[in-house]
Amino acid sequence: MTSDPLAFEFFNEIGIIDQLVSTMLTNALPHGITKAQFSVLNHFVRLDIVEQSPADLASAFQVRRPTMTSTLARMESAGLVVIRDDPRDGRSKLVSITAIGRDMREKCILALATMTPIIEAVIANSEMQALLPKLRELRMGLDKLRD
Repeated sequence: MTSDPLAFEFFNEIGIIDQLVSTMLTNALPHGITKAQFSVLNHFVRLDIVEQSPADLASAFQVRRPTMTSTLARMESAGLVVIRDDPRDGRSKLVSITAIGRDMREKCILALATMTPIIEAVIANSEMQALLPKLRELRMGLDKLRD
């Protein structure tokens, strides 16, 4: 039996965890809200963003522009975001979160709290808190490498 490289094993575990958590997240979110929509709402609130272009959002989420445009159109229809023309460039758009979007993000966070006992059955709260700084360091380091 051959041994896989450490980096592969590391990212393989992260990938499998991502798949499992994505399913849990999707099942916990309020009806009609997708993981992608929640991620956009969370992005605006977490980074305290007032406005951002669809192209910049697509880049931030590493998805193609048409994919982001489709997500944003559904979000605008639901009143979660507003999309307006960029006054500096008539060909571009700017996206901002609405009060309804902020409220929905909070509803999502509350809904996701139901996952806490499930996670705590697998890993202690203290262990999660100890892992968070390293996970943030990994995320920030990988984020810098992609640009």
